Amino acid sequence: MHIKKQREKLINILSHAPELKEIFISGATLEKKRNRIRQFISNTLVTLFEDNPDIPSLEWVLMHDVVRVWKNLCSIRNEKLTGHSLLKYMNDLLHSDDPESLETPLPGFFAEIDHLVKGVTGTTEVYQESIPAFLKYKGRKAARYRSSDLSRMARKAKKKIDRYPCGLDDNAIQRRSLNKARIMKYFKATDLEWEKWKWHAGNVIRDAETLSKLVEITDEEYAAVKLASEYKIAFGITPYYLSLMDNTANGKTDAAIRAQVIPSMHYVKKLKEQKDEPESFMDFMLEHDTSPIDGVTRRYPNIVILKPILTCPQICVYCQRNWEIEDTYSRSAVLVRDKLDKAIEWIENTPEINEVLITGGDPMLLSNKRLEYILSQVAKNPNIKRIRIGTRTPVTLPQRITDTIVKAVNRFHIPGKREMVIITHFEHPYEITPQAMEAVQKFRRYGMEVYNQLVYTYFNSKKFEAVSLRQHLRLIGVIPYYTFNTKGKEETKDYQVPISRLLQEQKEEARLMPGTVRTDAVVFNVPGLGKNYLDASQHHDVISILPDGRRIYEFHPWEKKLSLVDTYLYTDVSIYDYLKRLKADGEEMSDYKSIWYYY
Repeated sequence: MHIKKQREKLINILSHAPELKEIFISGATLEKKRNRIRQFISNTLVTLFEDNPDIPSLEWVLMHDVVRVWKNLCSIRNEKLTGHSLLKYMNDLLHSDDPESLETPLPGFFAEIDHLVKGVTGTTEVYQESIPAFLKYKGRKAARYRSSDLSRMARKAKKKIDRYPCGLDDNAIQRRSLNKARIMKYFKATDLEWEKWKWHAGNVIRDAETLSKLVEITDEEYAAVKLASEYKIAFGITPYYLSLMDNTANGKTDAAIRAQVIPSMHYVKKLKEQKDEPESFMDFMLEHDTSPIDGVTRRYPNIVILKPILTCPQICVYCQRNWEIEDTYSRSAVLVRDKLDKAIEWIENTPEINEVLITGGDPMLLSNKRLEYILSQVAKNPNIKRIRIGTRTPVTLPQRITDTIVKAVNRFHIPGKREMVIITHFEHPYEITPQAMEAVQKFRRYGMEVYNQLVYTYFNSKKFEAVSLRQHLRLIGVIPYYTFNTKGKEETKDYQVPISRLLQEQKEEARLMPGTVRTDAVVFNVPGLGKNYLDASQHHDVISILPDGRRIYEFHPWEKKLSLVDTYLYTDVSIYDYLKRLKADGEEMSDYKSIWYYY
């Protein structure tokens, strides 16, 4: 876009707030403009808290939120933190004698400014519906109108929810039966072998050629997997999980299934680039800075992570520890006995710790004997009140959840003394199968709870998609626990979702469900520090907007009222780009119109 058109576009946007426009187009110095904008924001805030009938109640709420963002965008402190001044950039776009030296503003930038200006003037047009009829009445008549409104709301939600197939649907079960037969024929396997988890572990699909013989894939999927093998980037799919994929390339039904394990070309190339760079730092979550001894990570006063193994039956693309994983089912990934014993001894010698999360990797990939040994050693510690096992095998390899291993785990579940908890990762309702349900129920029959951690990616972020997952999880005995923002690693750019979408999903979709279904908390995992609860707005702020439309957030650590710990800056993905991608996939943009006003 030519500089003249850029200026015209920005002026047109500012025209929604004539006072702001006048400030920006004036010839005053930047600092004088900053002070005048601050005064404008202060006056707006005063007006908001006056009895102003011209501002509808819900627009008032949006204005209040947007005013806070404008205050942050005017902050000199925030400009120093981010190394970017939004006010200066906007001023330079309008007045610079050397516009070619400026970074070109992308459509996402103009979209953000447009919504910020509309928000601060109470003209968002988010609320276009007429005032509900029930507000005009009292008593039974009001209740009946209200009930009708709620029914319409429920029908609309159900229509969205029903778009997402579940693996318990009859047609899905039938398709997967055919898939299973095709895969078994290729491997010359028997039904008895299919039910053995070690058979699946021994026949993990690791290369593009084998994958293409077992399921129809796109040319891009083939190329990405082939390149991953050449670059020695961990890739693997269990025969069971492969049977969950529809044998049709480019299908939408199983898109979330494929996205879990088939890497994008961007992922492969970026990961290779980082591995080849001598100065590259791939420990995104700063685990080295929170690991007091090999095999242990500690971010909280009472809880530690014990990692006896750093591999899984198959590799999830968004994996937090992908940089540490060499291969699926790799024996070298097991923590040697001496280091394991020292890690457990360290935990015992740290009496403040009363809860241990055993994860990795996937500890269920260990032998029964090895896992029982770990549990017995941890359980000997009289301080331990809870042991969690983090495993995705109920989803990727439910055959592993045998009666034998469930009984072994249950030995350490002693009500009133110590709790055993299973933490798993169902990412889409299409992953929920009769086999997965049975694996979950085996734990439940022995009184052990199963919780789910959803990683919120592009592939499960459409309207009511996560709601559908939660509904089905509850029906098979899994409790929604956390919804995680996708880690902001360079290689997972194709999977990341704007933070505002997580907040929108919680407030507009999850909120329609009963409390027993929407039990998960939406969190951002701050590297080196731990979980930041996104639904608590006091824990984070938008402090800048870049020329490409990306928001910069400042996250406050969980300890902020307890100790002096530094904050964390995060550059989010562009809302505009995310919506553009959804539109290309056939989504109705009006369903997402309020996303701009979640911060």
